Amino acid sequence: MTQTLARTRQDDGFDLTEDERDLSAMVREFAEEVVAPRSYEADREHELPLDVVAQMGELGLFGLPFPEEVGGQGGDYMAFCLAVEGLARVDQSIAITLEAAVGLGAMPVFRHGTEQQKQELLPALLAGKALAGFGLTETGAGSDAGATRTTAVLDGDEWVVTGSKQFITNSGTPITSHVAVTAVTGRTTDASGRERREISTIIVPTGTPGFTVEPAYDKVGWRASDTHPLTLDGVRVPASNLLGERGRGYANFLSALDEGRIAVAALATGAAQGCLEEAVRYANERVVFDVPIAQHQHIAFTIARMRSRVHTARLSWHDAARRRDAGASFKEQAAIAKLVASDAAMLNARDATQVFGGYGFMNESLVGRHYRDSKILEIGEGTSEVQLMLIARSLGLGVQA
Repeated sequence: MTQTLARTRQDDGFDLTEDERDLSAMVREFAEEVVAPRSYEADREHELPLDVVAQMGELGLFGLPFPEEVGGQGGDYMAFCLAVEGLARVDQSIAITLEAAVGLGAMPVFRHGTEQQKQELLPALLAGKALAGFGLTETGAGSDAGATRTTAVLDGDEWVVTGSKQFITNSGTPITSHVAVTAVTGRTTDASGRERREISTIIVPTGTPGFTVEPAYDKVGWRASDTHPLTLDGVRVPASNLLGERGRGYANFLSALDEGRIAVAALATGAAQGCLEEAVRYANERVVFDVPIAQHQHIAFTIARMRSRVHTARLSWHDAARRRDAGASFKEQAAIAKLVASDAAMLNARDATQVFGGYGFMNESLVGRHYRDSKILEIGEGTSEVQLMLIARSLGLGVQA
């Protein structure tokens, strides 16, 4: 039995360095000993366990892909994604908290912030002592971010921000420092003479008058992840809170989105892996008509297909991450990884729940929680349909949005 689980847990990473293997082992141990025992309670209570977040910070997980000179661990995106995958195996809510905190919270400040913004915000973010959100999505603006309705108008030396955002991760925790909000800051004319919205990003600190974090959503999955709608009613912040170049807010977000797809693919792979491990364990333990159900060909073949999905998903995101870290083009590979891995997570969650039968339908069951959690993986960071569109366009097919 121990040998079977060891084979199930292999990382498929013949390309991993010794340091990467050590990191994966460390995160696995932390996930099993600290995260997993709290997962059901956190899911049931719809509450992010901040003590677990603090321990993640102490391990350096929030600083993994950042250079040491800004307080990071000096790692790369591969290392970060290995950590995300390892956490997602037992708790997707914790994994997405890390993924969003780094990719949508700290990374925009590191990439586009002024020296003052970096000095003020990055130390706490990279230590896991603070979280930050990225306010892009609105009622009519998600994949079509160009439809943004939130506005930011310069009044003297202040931006006045008005609008609303929805589905914003890490936006309402007690340690949330700010939300970077995309807003229309003017109008521009493109080369063809068409008028377009000028979209910029404004840093809005929590506690700013007029900035309201609305009650958290009652979600189907990721229930311990902090997610809120936001209202901005004439919010005033200094003009220096502009994050990046004026008018580059949407473009800067798109670059972050490509990276985010790799991380979400890693998260989805971790979920698929967790379902696989649980299915192997249960199939060997559950005895029906005097034999373990693992000896039934249908069950065995179902789990074999689960294994093949994990293998394919992991190879896919590894490829995208390696390309990103090497400075090569990775947009198409990120879309493929996101598509393949989210499919794997959803299908493995369904199959594992079926293997477990009635026990899999209980919220106490890890596979039952994965079944609820995994659906959002086909929606967030660009829907599966968006990934197909991106892949088609990379082939020279003129598909329209």
